Amino acid sequence: MSRLRALLAQLCPEGVEYKTLGEVCNILDSQRKPVTKKDRTKGIYPYYGANGIQDYVGDYIFDGVFLLVGEDGSVINTDYSPVLTWATGKIWVNNHAHVLSEKPGTLLRFIYHYMQTVNIDSLVRGVPPKLNQQNLRSIIIPLPPLEVQREIVRILDQFTELTAELTAELTAELTARKIQYEYYRNKLISFNKYKTKPFGEIASIVRGASPRPIRAFITDAEDGINWIKIGDVQPGSKYITSTSEKITPMGAEMSRLVRPGDFVLSNSMSFGRPYIMKTEGCIHDGWLSISGFDVYFTPDFLYHLLSSNTIQMMMAQRASTGTVQNLNADIVKNLDLPVPPLEEQIRITTILDHFDELTAGLSSGLPAEIAGRRQQYAYYRDHLFSLLEARA
Repeated sequence: MSRLRALLAQLCPEGVEYKTLGEVCNILDSQRKPVTKKDRTKGIYPYYGANGIQDYVGDYIFDGVFLLVGEDGSVINTDYSPVLTWATGKIWVNNHAHVLSEKPGTLLRFIYHYMQTVNIDSLVRGVPPKLNQQNLRSIIIPLPPLEVQREIVRILDQFTELTAELTAELTAELTARKIQYEYYRNKLISFNKYKTKPFGEIASIVRGASPRPIRAFITDAEDGINWIKIGDVQPGSKYITSTSEKITPMGAEMSRLVRPGDFVLSNSMSFGRPYIMKTEGCIHDGWLSISGFDVYFTPDFLYHLLSSNTIQMMMAQRASTGTVQNLNADIVKNLDLPVPPLEEQIRITTILDHFDELTAGLSSGLPAEIAGRRQQYAYYRDHLFSLLEARA
């Protein structure tokens, strides 16, 4: 930071020059070529749209270093800055992203960092939102001497590189933890070590039911019964604790009631993931309910068992008989499951819960750590560019 201050004092003591983006960059939009998905030839070259890579194709129209700025669709972030993509090498770009390249006297990487501070809310028009080329060209950019630009880029690139390294390290650690967890789960829940029983012989497994048309039975009344949908499940959650909608008592009579402690499985599309009910409610025919297993399984052990790769793969293979995978009740009833003694289930669950907590902690900590680094980058970025404004 002290070096930057010294450069500013030496090279631009009277302040920095400001120019429009159209003056400091080449805008190569006329060279873009959109290609519909059906007309694309698969290949190795990235095919870019407004918010990044959309596909890989067999040819390219640009070769070099470019800054892509979203033109329509995905053009503006929640902080009102433009959607930017840094692209290098041989690439294809459709007409949803402006293509910028470097002019003498300007570092494109400097433009990339500065553009993240620009509020384009007043420049975006229409539905879907569009940042046209005229408005893009009009954006005002500070243009300090090249040495100053290089120093700012050096500092900010260090932050982005550290964030990328941290993300890679934490992601690798999370992957390793998940592999370790799965290894011990498969080892502890052995199909060879314990006797197996068909699931349908030791639990009640039935399909949900839907009153139709469902909208006629949705209610806000106090006597409404929870109506359980896949959207009520938090990502990575073990439990269903609440619902966003309720149905009338009449609708509930035409549905399937589940109670706290019961399991539900999604039986179509993204299927097979188990959830434990923490509330009472009704399930539609996109769910299976599992109950009455208490003599043979503890709930936590059954959760680990049904979540295991072995059982998930069994369900996926048996549900893949049609064009749409459908996990019906008979498939689940016919699963042969190992049934350890209940005290052994408790021991296994204690071990697996420990691994699960380690993995969950890392999973939740990863986004927070990355967000913290990005906030740090944004703080220093804004501070560096404020030094230019102070001398304007």
